Amino acid sequence: MSNLLTNVHRSSPVGAYEASKSCSTKEEFVKIRKRDLERLTTEVMQIKEFLPRILNGELVETLQKLEVAESSLEKKEKELNELRLDCEHLKARLETALGDGQREKEEKLAFRQQLSEARQQLLQQADYCTQMGAAVCTLLWSVSSKEETVKTILAGNKAVKFFTVTGQTIESFVKSLDGDVKLQQDLDSDESQFVLALAGIITNIAAVACGREFLVNSCQVLLDTMMQLLGEMKHGVCTKLKVLMLMSLYNVSINLKGLKYISESPGFIILLWWLLEDTDTEVCHYVLRLLQSVILEPEVFSKMILEIRDTVPVHRIVQLSKNRNPDLRCVAQELLEDLRSLDTET
Repeated sequence: MSNLLTNVHRSSPVGAYEASKSCSTKEEFVKIRKRDLERLTTEVMQIKEFLPRILNGELVETLQKLEVAESSLEKKEKELNELRLDCEHLKARLETALGDGQREKEEKLAFRQQLSEARQQLLQQADYCTQMGAAVCTLLWSVSSKEETVKTILAGNKAVKFFTVTGQTIESFVKSLDGDVKLQQDLDSDESQFVLALAGIITNIAAVACGREFLVNSCQVLLDTMMQLLGEMKHGVCTKLKVLMLMSLYNVSINLKGLKYISESPGFIILLWWLLEDTDTEVCHYVLRLLQSVILEPEVFSKMILEIRDTVPVHRIVQLSKNRNPDLRCVAQELLEDLRSLDTET
């Protein structure tokens, strides 16, 4: 029996009792058979021997994967932390940008408001200047009908500047007619009155001998501008302005030097034939008067005789010689007689 048991105290009953009492107070013992213990020991040893062989490769591979996974996890955590910091940084920048954008938007709205107000003020100032210019130039147009007034105007040191600005103003007005039908129709506007008054002043100054001399010698650009604009304006548009410019050119043509300058302008005869097709009788009247100035001046006509004879629209002049307007009819008949007499002489 003693061979089958382990951890059994071989002592007297009193000793066994003391030992049992001592064990109950410190730790517990389990009684098993020696054979079972040996079997358990053998199995444990077998497990220790064979388990590493079975699990070693997979375990090592698993451990390696675990290390790689842990390393990757640390890397990902680090990257995630960096991304989190970048995200916070970008978020801060976004908030700053949104704040700046809002401020810029408010500033833009404020600038738009200021621009709108400035445009309104500019329009008001432009209207005021146009009204003032129309009033002043209309008065100057009226007083410039007197020769003494013209002499006074030309005696000042601003005359050339005035005519330069006048030419630019008329040109700007005519250029604006192409795409502005309303402007063509609104001939009683301050702007139209302003431009007509400027053209009227030129006409009155050209009607005086000293004025013609001044325009020919110092304002040739103005004369060129008027001839250019007459060729650009459509038939039936702003006839009052056309008439005033033609009157100015006719007055200048009374001066021999002025007539030579006008007639030597490129396309001058073609311009006259173009204007002669206009529907307005006054326009046609002053075109014929201007052509008369050329024909009646031998020195000028001799240089243009071939061009005039080859291109003159006799049928149109004949048609105008039968017009109901007595002035137009008379000048057309006179021009036809002049042309016939010239043909007879040659």
